[in-house]
Amino acid sequence: MDMNTIEAVVPTTDPAEWRDGDAWLAGGTVLFSYGSFAFGPRPLKRLLDLGSAGWTPVTVTDDGFDLAATCTISQLYSLPGSPAVAGRSWPGLDLVRPCCDSFVASFKVWNTSTVGGNLCTSLPAGPIISLSAGLDGIATIIGPGGTSRTVPAADFVTGDARNCLAPGELLRSVHLPASALASRAAFRRLSLSNLGRSGVLLIGRLDGGTSLVLTITAATKRPVQLRFDGLPDADGLADAISAAIPEDLYHDDIHGLPVWRRDMTYRLAEEIRAELAAPDGAPGLRVSGDFWPPKDSGLAAQQEGA
Repeated sequence: MDMNTIEAVVPTTDPAEWRDGDAWLAGGTVLFSYGSFAFGPRPLKRLLDLGSAGWTPVTVTDDGFDLAATCTISQLYSLPGSPAVAGRSWPGLDLVRPCCDSFVASFKVWNTSTVGGNLCTSLPAGPIISLSAGLDGIATIIGPGGTSRTVPAADFVTGDARNCLAPGELLRSVHLPASALASRAAFRRLSLSNLGRSGVLLIGRLDGGTSLVLTITAATKRPVQLRFDGLPDADGLADAISAAIPEDLYHDDIHGLPVWRRDMTYRLAEEIRAELAAPDGAPGLRVSGDFWPPKDSGLAAQQEGA
């Protein structure tokens, strides 16, 4: 944890406080581990601390739910079992816990890492990026002078560790709409090891019971979302993926070579298509990989009791 260049920690949520050499601090699990030179050749001088923001972590309405940027992963994980969503016909809620599990993190990270931090770090494998994009999330961004704008979560991340935020702008929240939450959904994830970072993570939705929305993350440097008027056949789906993802968009790091990520993208996409093509409630299909879903390690039970 190399943060020995920090001269001040400023409690604030006001983008007008921003100046060169600042970084917004939410949970800090990435910021503290990356150090003072995490965001460029010049060291950080100040941390603008959101810890005292007091934002409500999760707000549920008939229109969906809003996640504050400071919502922790453990708070998000508890949502599907909470009274706030009891009785709501939102199959998309079934995506929340698999995405949280995709952190493959300790309870310390779960209770510190935030929704906003995961989005703003903008790594290809960020599971909150996957969840937000897969459920047609809308990010609210605030800037100096009281300005505010919204961006589709699928467009928020623009590349590996790159996003649409201008200097000083702050991610305030992400709205996940009821229209997407009401859709039947399917989830697929692969990693090279049991406790490894996601190499491929795909989310599929069947909007209106007929239209496929497929969101590809982790395999690519930024989210790629495909929309179909109906449910395509296998060849049509493969052709659409080929047209949407050039070879150089597949991510390349120690967690998976581009060719493997590409091949697994096609494989998992077809599994999602076949699952959603089957009648709702049909026996589940065999899922690729030996490592997912994770075996119960007691962590889920700890989170339920938190």
